[in-house]
Amino acid sequence: MQPVMPHIDPAIATIAPGFRALSISVEAAPILHPEVAEQALRQACTAVAAGEPAWGEAHLAAWAEVFRRFGAKPQRTPCSAEALRKRVLRDGSLPNIDPVVDLYNAISVQFAIPVGGENLAAYAGTPRLMVAEGSETFDTMKDGAPAHESPDAGEVIWRDDLGVTCRRWNWRQGVRTRLDAEAQQMWFILESLPEMPLEALHEAGDQLVAGLLAMMPGARTETQLLGTSAR
Repeated sequence: MQPVMPHIDPAIATIAPGFRALSISVEAAPILHPEVAEQALRQACTAVAAGEPAWGEAHLAAWAEVFRRFGAKPQRTPCSAEALRKRVLRDGSLPNIDPVVDLYNAISVQFAIPVGGENLAAYAGTPRLMVAEGSETFDTMKDGAPAHESPDAGEVIWRDDLGVTCRRWNWRQGVRTRLDAEAQQMWFILESLPEMPLEALHEAGDQLVAGLLAMMPGARTETQLLGTSAR
């Protein structure tokens, strides 16, 4: 298996000093135990209700400040982890979507960390975290129909050779590379700031990998630590 080696533009260090992430590449196997994801999601929702982790609010506040630095309004378009945790606090749980999606949402909720899951087979070239020019293409859905839009100039995006795969850093994922349980090549990115202890980042990654291997016996994974502060 060839692990994904994402590229992070040097400009990201100015917007988010100390940014670091875990990149996890997965060669999938048949899902034999979908209940693993259901259990993880229940445990994560319980942790949120208990106010865990202790540093969670500080981490989400740091993400909100990063969003403001590149011109986003976190009250309207929060980072993905904050949006999920708000739903848990409001509704008490998250709806089941797909075993793989449920599992990485559980990690995001439990550790107050944005987690992206992508169908690597749909990618063209290397995933890149960069500042948008504003002319890039982002495929999405509007009123139930496929649509295209462009990011704002200066917005932080994930993209590949074909266009934007996630807008406003980790706010909204595109349709083309969306992950589900049928994917054979998966890529996950767990994104953290210094307010999240590095050992907690590794714990989140280990827990995601353990859940994937329990759910898909025979899957293969590779993990890399990357970012502007990978210590």
